[in-house]
Amino acid sequence: MSSLLDSFWRAVMYCLHPRVIVLSILPVVIMGALSLTVGYLYWESALIAVRASLESYELVNAMVHWLEGIGLGGLHLVLAPALVLFLAIPLIVIATLLFVAMFMAPSMVALVASRRFPQLERKRGGSLPGSIMRSLGSTLLATMALVVTVPLWLVPPLVLILPPLIWGWLTYRVMSYDALADHASREEREQLFRENRLPLLGIGVLSGYLGAAPSLLWASGAMFIAMAPILVPLAIWIYTLVFAFSSLWFAHYCLAALEQLRKRNSAFTQAPHAPAATDLIVDKLPPDSFQHPASSLGSPAARPDSLS
Repeated sequence: MSSLLDSFWRAVMYCLHPRVIVLSILPVVIMGALSLTVGYLYWESALIAVRASLESYELVNAMVHWLEGIGLGGLHLVLAPALVLFLAIPLIVIATLLFVAMFMAPSMVALVASRRFPQLERKRGGSLPGSIMRSLGSTLLATMALVVTVPLWLVPPLVLILPPLIWGWLTYRVMSYDALADHASREEREQLFRENRLPLLGIGVLSGYLGAAPSLLWASGAMFIAMAPILVPLAIWIYTLVFAFSSLWFAHYCLAALEQLRKRNSAFTQAPHAPAATDLIVDKLPPDSFQHPASSLGSPAARPDSLS
C-alpha cells in the first residue's frame, strides 16, 4: 500500500511538469482533428441509421408517444444524437489510450527513469512490436467485453462498475508493459507481473474511474451536442491527461518494484557464496591452528619444566 501511495503522489506531481503538459497536446490535436473530421463526414448518415433502428422498436415508439403526452416531445429529437455520441465514447477512449501509449508513455517512462532511477540498468526485454501486439490484443478483448456487457449498463449499479473495470484492465495491460519494456528483462517482467498483479490491476481500475470524469461532459445532453466542436477536444484532452497520469503512476510503481526485485535477487545470489568463502578461508589456515588448546598446553613447549 505504501508503494501505491508513494507512486500515486509522485505521478500527481509529475503531471505538473512542463514536458508532460506539452506532450499531452499532441494526442489532443490528432484525436480532435480525427474526431471532428469523422463527425463532419458521417454524422448525418449515422443519425439516419440510428433513427431508422429506433423506429423499428415498438418500445421506443411508445416512449416517444408518452413523452409527447406529458409535453416533453422535444426530447426524442436528441435521442438519436445522444446515442451516436454514446456509441462513439468507447472508440474515442480506446483510440486516446493507444495514442498516449504510443506517443507519450515512452517519454513518461524516460522522464521518471532519468530523474528517479538514473542507475537502473536497461535490459530492454520489451519491444515496439511486442507492445503493439499486446495493445491490439488487449484492445480487442476489451472491446468484446464492452459489447457483451452493454445491456447490463442499463442496471444502475453495474454501469458504475463494469466500464471502469474494463477500462482499468485495458489500462493495466497496456501501461504495465510499456513501463517495463525498456528496463526489465523478459524474465523480470513476468516475475513482476506475477508478484504485483493485484496492485497493478488496482492502479488500472482507479485510473478507469478517473477516466469517468469526461463523462460529465458527455452527460450534458443537448448542450454537448450543440457545443460538440468545442467539448469533444476538451473531453479528449481530459482523457489524455488521465492516461498520462496513469502512465506516470505505472512507471513509478513498476520501476521501483524492478529496483527492489534486483536488490532482492542480488542478495539471494550472493548469500550461497558465503559458506563457500568460509570454507576457502578455513582451507588456507595452517594445520597447527586447528590443534586443541588442551593438547597445546600439554606439549613440551608449554610445560614449565621445559623452561629449566
